[in-house]
Amino acid sequence: MKKKVLENIVKWIFLLCGIAAVGFVLCICLYLVISGVPAIREIGLWNFLFGETWNAPTNEFGILPFILTSIYGTAGAIVLGVPIGFMTAVFLAKMAPPRLKAVVSSAVSLLAGIPSVVYGLVGMLVLVPGIRKLFRIPDGSGLLAAIIVLAIMILPSVINVAMTALEAVPREYEDASLALGATATETWFKVSVPAARSGIAAAVVLGVGRAIGEAMAVMMVSGNVPNMPKLFESVRFLTTAVASEMSYSSGLQRQALFSIALVLFLFIMLINAALNFFLKRSKEK
Repeated sequence: MKKKVLENIVKWIFLLCGIAAVGFVLCICLYLVISGVPAIREIGLWNFLFGETWNAPTNEFGILPFILTSIYGTAGAIVLGVPIGFMTAVFLAKMAPPRLKAVVSSAVSLLAGIPSVVYGLVGMLVLVPGIRKLFRIPDGSGLLAAIIVLAIMILPSVINVAMTALEAVPREYEDASLALGATATETWFKVSVPAARSGIAAAVVLGVGRAIGEAMAVMMVSGNVPNMPKLFESVRFLTTAVASEMSYSSGLQRQALFSIALVLFLFIMLINAALNFFLKRSKEK
């Protein structure tokens, strides 16, 4: 009798935790909608999303440069970071000796624990001057510096999740492939990787979320100027627009910043939904 009562209590606790988690997300979504929609109504949806000028004194709030910069920056970080992280995960999960694996895994975990401001500081002091000297441009702060910093920052998420997914593949799959005459490399990439594709996709989703949601490090190396995105020019991301102006904004400008947060929230939701859709389709096939 006591065990049954205890089990019911534990079930209710788990249920309440689940409801609380969903409730927090719904509250955040509702708050962003309530706070962000008024500015979109006043500015106009087209002018807000596709306007190229952000100028608070003249009440011009177009966020197209921020949207394009966030898309290009995230895409660049994924193109650079995901292949490196994926290959590192394969190496650690399948090839590395135990001692080397322990050392590299510790280094990756340490990389995950470094605060964003430290990444930004190192990028500002080392990367930005390096880009300026290498390409002989007036200022190294820009989209390229932000892409490199974001690519480094997403590595721990991609490596850890992908490595866990690869290690979870049953050993029998690999043994059967080797028994049929496949080499170890062929087995890893044609058997283990496809079997772990859902976990690897989750690693990519985490990487995208980390890249698109980063603010502090990006602000320190991108120049934080509302220009249309170019590789060697100062730019501003959606996240840095909110972080840099929220402290002193008021009126329509403050509402527009909440609208940016709403756009960012919807953007991340669409990316996750699209990736989940393609994953389900690949499983059905």
